[in-house]
Order: sequence, then structure tokens, then C-alpha cells
Amino acid sequence: MEDEVDRLVSAWRRERPDLDVEPLEVLSRVSRLARHLDRARRLAFAEHALEPWEFDVLTALRRAGNPYQLSPGQLLTQTLVTSGTMTNRIDRLTKKGLVERLPDPSDRRGVLVRLTTEGQDRADQALAGLLDQERAILAELSRAQRGELAGLLRQLTAPFDNIPG
Repeated sequence: MEDEVDRLVSAWRRERPDLDVEPLEVLSRVSRLARHLDRARRLAFAEHALEPWEFDVLTALRRAGNPYQLSPGQLLTQTLVTSGTMTNRIDRLTKKGLVERLPDPSDRRGVLVRLTTEGQDRADQALAGLLDQERAILAELSRAQRGELAGLLRQLTAPFDNIPG
């Protein structure tokens, strides 16, 4: 079975036989898969009236466990955005009734961001929709193949995820 990357690599081998284009065989497929996944994610989230960034914040709170709250700093760490961006996101989610700000009992100047019942319901429903989309993307692979692919991708991504700072 041939795909678009096979055609791209073949053309480069013809046009630039002096270059080793083997990395394209893996990373161009990863890039194309990322675009398909992005579309699937956007579709799953849109069905629940969420933007991808809203899903990221809501699910960070949901994963925190009961009472589903984190400090803005903890949310920054999990979502990799600036403090100004996070403040804006919390404001917008608060206006939608998906999160609420509470005083931090351990820090008079601090706040905690807590998931509302509506926020939890939307996060849970969107996650279920996302998993359906992702299962469809992976449907061509056996369970063993999915496990092998997950291990190989972990090997590639772990050095990036473990860079200090």
C-alpha cells in the first residue's frame, strides 16, 4: 500500500539522489498524522462547544481528581502557556460557567481554579468523543502494533519532555 509520503520520498530520491531522505519516511508521516489528529480533536471538541485550549484546561482540572482544582501556576505547568494567557483563559472559562475562582486557603493572596459541574460534564463528554475519534484513527493497527508504536514514539518524545526548564 502506497501513501503520499511514499510519493514525496520517491520524488526527492529522484531529484536529490545525493541526500539521504530516510527521515522523511517517518517524520513526514508523523506530521501528516498530527494534522489528521488535530482535525479529529477539533471535531470532537466542537461537538461539545469547546475549543482545544478549553479542553486542555478543563481536562487538566479533571485529571487533578476531586475537588478538581489547581492553582493557576499548576495549570501553566500542565498546559505550557504564559501566565497572561492562562489568566485570559481562566477569565473566559469563568464567564462560560465552566470553572470558578476560589481563594487559596493556604495563601491569602492566591487563588485556586475549580471545575464546575458543567465544566466536568463537558470535559467528560468531549474526552469520550475524542477517544472515539482516536480509536478510528488507530483502527488499522492491532493491539500489539499500537503498543509497539506507543513505545517507539515514547522513545522519540521522552528526551523532549524531560528537558530541564
